[in-house]
Amino acid sequence: MSDKKNETVITDKALEPYWAAAREGKLLLKHCLACGKTHYYPRPICPFCMSDNTEWLEASGNGIIYSWSVERRATPPYAMAFVTLAEGPTIMTNIVECDLNGLAIGQKVKLCFETREDQPTPVFKLVND
Repeated sequence: MSDKKNETVITDKALEPYWAAAREGKLLLKHCLACGKTHYYPRPICPFCMSDNTEWLEASGNGIIYSWSVERRATPPYAMAFVTLAEGPTIMTNIVECDLNGLAIGQKVKLCFETREDQPTPVFKLVND
């Protein structure tokens, strides 16, 4: 049986800036200086050209729903979605605090964070124009 007091937490040093920013309510992406593309989930090596010449980029928090699905068997029901950020990457997330029956592809959303298991998690709310 595992003794939680003696467990070692393994962290990825390359992602420390990401988690520090998330705790402050900011979403960081990685931008490749070699090919010019921005990617998420952030990692030191660009998945497009394999360059390690990347830098952190703070996301604006603006996006649109690319695709979504509602899990109605859960209590409470929730919406999973792919959101395309203004910076280009599409991320898997949740749409929160919304009418699940009113979701549509192309709706504008804005970043917010929820804490889940002591981790800040990026989620999105609908933007009311």
